[in-house]
This record gives sequence, structure tokens and C-alpha cells, in this order.
Amino acid sequence: MNVKKIFYSLFFLTIGCLPLQAGQVSRKQLIDLGWRFHLGDHAGAEAVAFDDRGWSHETLPHDWSARMPVSKDAPAGNDGGYYPTGVGWYRKTLRLSRDYEGKKKWLYFEGVYQDSKVYVNGRLIGGHPYGYSSFYCDATDYLHRGDNIIAVRADNSRQKNCRWYSGSGIYRHVWLVTTDKLHIRNWGVQITTPDPHHVQVRTTIDNESIRDREVSVRTRLSDGSEDVQTVTIPSGGSREVEQRLRVAEPELWSPDHPYLYRARVSLSTGDEVEETFGIRTISYTAQQGLLLNGTPLLLNGGCVHHDNGILGAAGFDRADERCVEQLKAAGYNAVRTSHNPPTEAFLHACDRLGLLVIDEAFDGWRDAKNTYDYSTLFDKWYAKDIEAMVRRDRNHPSIFCWSIGNEVIERKKLEVVTTARRLRDEVRRWDDTRPVTSALASWDKDWEIYDPLAAQLDIVGYNYLIHKAPADHLRVPDRVMMQTESYPRDAYANWAMAHDSTYIIGDFVWTAIDYLGESGIGRWWYEGDVPGEHYQRQLYPWHAAYCGDIDLTGWLKPVGHYRNLLWNGTERLYMAVREPEGWQGHGRIYAGLWGVWPEWESWTWPGWEGRPVDVVVYSRHPRVRLYLNDKLVGEKAVGRDTEFKAVFTLPYQPGMLRAEGLGDSALAERVELSTASTPTGMRLTADRLSVKADAQGLSFVTVELTDSAGHLSPNADTMLSFSVEGPGTLLATGTADIKDTVSYATTQRRAWKGRALAVIRSTTKAGNIRLRVSASGMQPQTVNIKSIR
Repeated sequence: MNVKKIFYSLFFLTIGCLPLQAGQVSRKQLIDLGWRFHLGDHAGAEAVAFDDRGWSHETLPHDWSARMPVSKDAPAGNDGGYYPTGVGWYRKTLRLSRDYEGKKKWLYFEGVYQDSKVYVNGRLIGGHPYGYSSFYCDATDYLHRGDNIIAVRADNSRQKNCRWYSGSGIYRHVWLVTTDKLHIRNWGVQITTPDPHHVQVRTTIDNESIRDREVSVRTRLSDGSEDVQTVTIPSGGSREVEQRLRVAEPELWSPDHPYLYRARVSLSTGDEVEETFGIRTISYTAQQGLLLNGTPLLLNGGCVHHDNGILGAAGFDRADERCVEQLKAAGYNAVRTSHNPPTEAFLHACDRLGLLVIDEAFDGWRDAKNTYDYSTLFDKWYAKDIEAMVRRDRNHPSIFCWSIGNEVIERKKLEVVTTARRLRDEVRRWDDTRPVTSALASWDKDWEIYDPLAAQLDIVGYNYLIHKAPADHLRVPDRVMMQTESYPRDAYANWAMAHDSTYIIGDFVWTAIDYLGESGIGRWWYEGDVPGEHYQRQLYPWHAAYCGDIDLTGWLKPVGHYRNLLWNGTERLYMAVREPEGWQGHGRIYAGLWGVWPEWESWTWPGWEGRPVDVVVYSRHPRVRLYLNDKLVGEKAVGRDTEFKAVFTLPYQPGMLRAEGLGDSALAERVELSTASTPTGMRLTADRLSVKADAQGLSFVTVELTDSAGHLSPNADTMLSFSVEGPGTLLATGTADIKDTVSYATTQRRAWKGRALAVIRSTTKAGNIRLRVSASGMQPQTVNIKSIR
């Protein structure tokens, strides 16, 4: 790992969060601490004198919906995961010193869901209706020296407004931004790399002072490159300064080598902005495919929604970083932020860890999918929301493509072509260095009529329709295609299409990670359960999706291992067991369009002795053997003709199952599964043993129920009790069971498939945090997490 890269990454994460020194005003300060919250509308709550002493104390980010139990009658229904919504109020006292007098001041909200209104000292100063856009409120004329009251009203009461779980409230960070009257515009630095040796920096400077000002603009890169220009900016005017810097020995950014540079743009009058960026080139043609830095690259992509599982939509930096870590560990090299811009922290993690991104603006356009969705905002707000997405995100090297929509309902109307062109041009107004896509779909036989719509896109997104690609290529030979959504069960076919066709640059499965809402998509169900797809009927108590390769606890499912094995050389042998029909009296098993047959890393099927079980061995080795208790079950050849898997059917008996991968008749690799007995203990694994004492630090602790030999007990559903001592809080507990309706805020949780997850949050105090997990008949287990300043 490059030491300079680590330093610059850590520097970027901490900038703007440093404590103020006497006489010094930071440009950007996090103000997530010290908020009060009330669920419900309240007349006059914006007033300075309003009594909020009965309100709860909250530290942002905060999603009030995820802290509450699901309800069958919730207005958000199946789409919203049966979580309550409504109206909520937030209030905060912000104390400013004399150092802020005469300065420009903004409140910067990374995201409020939704239809927010922001008040300062009783005066309405701004807000934003679209809950996924970041926005600034100019508070210069409203914030004064001393105590100020900030009040925010979030209205998520108009349902349904989203096809998935949105969350509610101030679910992302809030910042105070302070500058001189002569300053670099917010989101005013654009960095591009027209070729590997040159970095182009455009900086927009605003002069809100009462006189013309001369200012020197200095841009310095982390490799030592520097440029200085002096310009005069008229009073009340602005100026874009363009600087071109040469990098003698560039290190190129890619998913395998995500090297980041740092640019510091400073004005001689004092304002300064830091940005990270990467040097890389992107090109694409139907003849050569996608080229990153001149090298062909196939996109093994996954779609993700914005929530963080059992944390709801709350945008914790560590949770977003963990999400990207999981995607990378699963073998992905690309992600689509369906269907809205993600948090800034998510994109920074993609930059640092190496994950290409399709950054998507919104789900639909003028024609509604739900009664109160973006269609109610489109004509008035689409330009503002595209500007917010592109200007905020355009310096991220991970973003290779912008998306302007998903499966728009008006696709058969003539106006759709004009709308797509306007959206594309609005993107290009702010960034003309990346391609523009949109995810197209058709549920009838009229796919070919969308050619004029597809022609407005640089890369055409296909949702579930990549099988149309060969005919489309004959009809439109220069079209570059990617499958922007695909069924998990079609993993092999989608890999093969991309692998064999240069004009198909990759596949994005729906989805990479399980998520809240769109309840029941990807599930399997048993005979006697409510049948059908999530869009056909209400499916309560299912309240989340199970179509992800990664479940809500972070466990990579067998289908995820299979996908990794297909696309990458890092995993070459994997074994799972198909759940037999009738086990535990469940009867027949059914799976929907986005579902796959339930497979488990388990050779523990009590009561099924002597009855047939299917063992699936996924392999990139040319031959595989299967043994049960050291006796050969069989040997099979695997390859493209078998879709790189072999299925062995054998009568179940307890013991040890072993699969071996053979290369040239020699043993190359082996994997094993052993029968587990009754759980007698627990294993706690924290992903972080130290966190920062800033009320933002998180540690995700996996709980596994184990037998006396240390094997996971894959059928255990033991009730667990959680408690925390020290300067930390138990933020959430949960499992991957999407039928478990108990609130994620509870301290008791029944394990599912032998696992559970707890999330610990730091406070602002340093010290030792101890998580204790107990269960009846077992020795309690603890894990210690150090909270440091």
C-alpha cells in the first residue's frame, strides 16, 4: 500500500472536521452534534422561543423511520418496507464567535428526506424537495454572533413517494461553511485529466464585496506541481480561472491501483479548498469495448440502494466505507447507485478502494411510478438536481458514467427523446468528460422502437434485456451497451454475453447487497406462504429485499461466490448445499424472478438422514471430486459447457463433506463443510477494535453461534441479549432474516442461520467500550472496542 496514498486519503477524511482555534474560522465544520428531534408536526417549531426541552437528543445522521418497528398498515407499504414515515422537526443551537462577523455563511445539507424547510432564527432560508440531493442554504444575513436557532422540518408524509426504502429526516451530514466575501464558489473547483500528463483545474471565484478585487489563485498538486495566476474580479461578479499543470510521472487510477492525488486551490486573500482526484482516461467503442487507461476492462457491476441495512438510510461514513469494502471483497469492480446520488463518503470510499461508479440522478421523469414520486418535481427541479449531482461529484475518479434515469414510464411517448436530450445536455453543461446513460426497459415486444431514445445516450443501459444485444448490434453496430440490471439467476449467461462481445462492456446485477423496502424481491418461499412477486401484492411480514449477493449482515451468499468465480481469478473453488424440499416440514420451495434456490454453506440437515441432497461445486478447475467422510462420491468435468459448476446428489449423513479442484489430474485446491452439533457458545468478531471518539465511529460486530468444535451452527435461532458499557451506544442489532419485524433498535435479537449483527457507535468521550452478548445456557461473550480521540 502506498504511504502517500494513505496519508492523502486520511487527510481528506478529516479536513473540515478539525476543532476551531482561537481567532480562526474553518471553511467547513461538521455540525452533527447537539440536535433535538420531535416526530410529528408542530406549529411554531421554527421560532427562537419555542420550547423544545421535551424533544429527544440526537446526533446526526439520523433516520427516524429505521428506529421504529415495521407496521402492516404503514402508508409506505411494501415499497417502503412497512416503515412509518410522517413529519419530523429538528432544532439546534449554534453559537458563533465574533470571528464570524462579516463572513459569508452557508448551511450545507448532504441530504434531508424529504421536502425540507430550513429556518434560522425563525426565518425560512431554504430547503429542498428532493430528498436525495445535497443543497446549500445561504445563511449570511440570518446567522449572527452568539446563539442561533437552526430548525429543519422534514416532510415524508406524502406516500407513496419512492419504490424502495427512503428513510426519513436529516439522514446525512450537515456542515457550516464560512468564507470571506471574496471566495471560491461552493462546488466551484473542477478537476479533469485530458491526458495522463496534464491536470486541468477550473476554479470559479465569486466577489461579493463592495469593490473590485485583485487576487492570486495558487493551485498546488500533491506531486509538487504548481501554477499561479492573478486576476481581477469585479464587485458582484465572478470569474472562472483555468490552470493546466503537468505531472511528470503520473500514477494512473484504476480499480486495481486506486492512486489519489490532492489539489489545494488557495486565494491570496485566504480562502482555500482541498480536492482529491485521480488521473485516468476512459474511452469506449463497440469495436474495442471499454478502455480504462488504454486497457480493456469488463464491468462486473452491482446495483445498490442507498440504505445501510439495519442502520436504515443513516449515512454514516464508516457504514458506507464498509459497503464498498464488501463489494470489493465480493469481486465487484463497479457499482450503480440506483436510483439516486449516494453519500459523499460512499464516493470517497470508491475512490480510495477502487470501485467504478455509475452515478444516477433519479428513478423516473414526468410519468409517475408512485403518486408522489419525482414526477411531481421533474419539470421544476430536474436541472437543479442534475447540477447538484454533477457539480458535487465530478472530481471523483471512480465515477465513469452519469445516469439520467431508470425504466421511465413515458418511454413510448415522442417527448421522451426530447426529455432525454435535455437531461443529457444538462449533464454535459457541468461535465463533458464522461458518458451519459439511462437504464432502458421494456415489458412487451416493442423494444426496437426505443432506438431514437437510445441514440441520445453515449452508452445504452439494458435492464434485463441483454439477450437483445446481438440483434441490436446488427441493427446499430456502433452502439455500446451494458446491462444495467440483471437477474441473479442469470449470472453465467450475463458473464458469457459480456465476455464474448466487445460491444457489451459489462453487467450490473440487481442487486449486489440486500436492502430495506421493495419487500420480498429476491425471496424464496415455501408452500403455504403468500406467493408471487413483490410488485403483485403486499408481502408483509417480508420488509426487505433478498436479491443481493451480500445479505444484511455482510455475509456473501453462494450466488455471490459464483459470480466472483466467473468474473475474477481470485476464487476458483466453492461449495454449497441446496436446501432440500420438505426439510423441517416446509414443503415445496418456490423462487421469484430475482430469487435463486436457497443454498447454504451447511452440511447440517438433522432429520434428513438417508434422503437425497444436492451439493453444488462451483469451480474454475477443469475437474472436481466430492468426498463424504473420506469416501469418493464422484468426479465431474466442469467448464463453460457446465457453466463452471457440478451438481452431486447423495443421501445425507452427518460428517465431513470435501470438494477438491483438480488441475492436470493433480489436486489444486480443496474446501470442506462439517456437520455442526447443538450450539454451545458464541464467537464475536468486531470489524474495528478502535473507533474515533467523535460520535461517528462505528464497529460492526458479527455474532456466530458455534458448537463445541467451533463450527458455525447454521440452523441456530437462539435469542441473544446485547448490552454496552463505556463511552459507546448500541446503535442497532439485526440479522439477514427479512421477515423479522422486530425493530433494529432493540437490545434483544433472535439469531438467524446461526448469525446476528450488532453495531456500536462511539460518543465524544474516549475510553473502552465493552459489548456483552448473552444467551440462555451459554457463557456470555464480550468484545472490547477502544474509543480514541
